[in-house]
Amino acid sequence: MGRLLMNINMFVCAALFCTTAVPAFSQDGSYDVFVPIAKYLRQGNAEKLSAWFADNLEIEVLSPSSASSRSQARQILEAFFNSYTPRSFEITHTAGRSHFKYALGSLNAGGEIFLVTIFVCRCEDEYSVQQLKIERMK
Repeated sequence: MGRLLMNINMFVCAALFCTTAVPAFSQDGSYDVFVPIAKYLRQGNAEKLSAWFADNLEIEVLSPSSASSRSQARQILEAFFNSYTPRSFEITHTAGRSHFKYALGSLNAGGEIFLVTIFVCRCEDEYSVQQLKIERMK
């Protein structure tokens, strides 16, 4: 199921026009896109995190997945962070190929632990979050 979801996400990312103002690489050619994303998740900063979102993305925050605009996704995250104040966030696994990357992380928020899955794609030398999923650890 996870592999199928990743393949579907890669297809959707390739089919979508990726636009964002966030550069993919630093001047020395190395860049870990998940460092700033993890920072904003840790801070509970939906505004800065949403700057990394594609214009339209798939978001699932304690509810069924839905396609959302960047603005709608930001509002969903703001509501989540208001209910579950983040204490820490740690990336536990990353993987990917060429233009597609994903990360799994553990978010400690509101006294609970959540599993976070983030899919990003790189289009025109810029990264954008195509899918964000936050679910309770079982």
